[in-house]
Amino acid sequence: MTFSQHGPGEHRRGPAPTSSLKDAVERGGFYPSLVLHTLNEALDEREASHQIVHVDTHFDMEEVHRHITVLALADDIVVVAHLDDHDLEADDGPGFGHGDSPHPRRADTVARISTEVVPVSRIRSLILSEVHRTPEDFTPERSLAEVSLNLTWTGGARFDTYPAECGNPECVADHGDTGNWVPEDIALRIAATAEGDTAVDEARGFVRALRRACIRHVR
Repeated sequence: MTFSQHGPGEHRRGPAPTSSLKDAVERGGFYPSLVLHTLNEALDEREASHQIVHVDTHFDMEEVHRHITVLALADDIVVVAHLDDHDLEADDGPGFGHGDSPHPRRADTVARISTEVVPVSRIRSLILSEVHRTPEDFTPERSLAEVSLNLTWTGGARFDTYPAECGNPECVADHGDTGNWVPEDIALRIAATAEGDTAVDEARGFVRALRRACIRHVR
């Protein structure tokens, strides 16, 4: 992808070639071999045509945590993968190495990765929000500042429960429990300042391709 400067803080873009899934995962740089292996297993010999690779970094008092989300579209399915890592102590012992060494054992790092294969026909909602710089100077060729994606399907959901009430503030009877089904969807924000214009363009391309696939495979 090539860009040329056009005014302060503004970019124009030429035609953007679609990166391969391998290129996008390697660009993310978060256990790429493991992520690619898991995605290929889930794709089951299908070839991804479009993808989004999104890496989040979180900080706490002592550690840095990262999380990667990958969406890969392959004809009539979307593979959704999540991976994060954390330190796991070697065992519950006193924390020393072999023998009587006073040096504490180094914590092992473990990665947890989950995948879901979602048929395109099951996707219920697909929302793309775009943020444009200086909208008064809009041109179709100009890069976006960021995009947000919300994707919902019926495959994963949770049931949030809470005590049922009758509406009488003085009632002390037990009315049992009630609750709501909450769809487990995907919500991603991709900003050019953090992840680059290529990632933003790939997200837009993924959404356009998925919209076309939803129309082709509508139930």
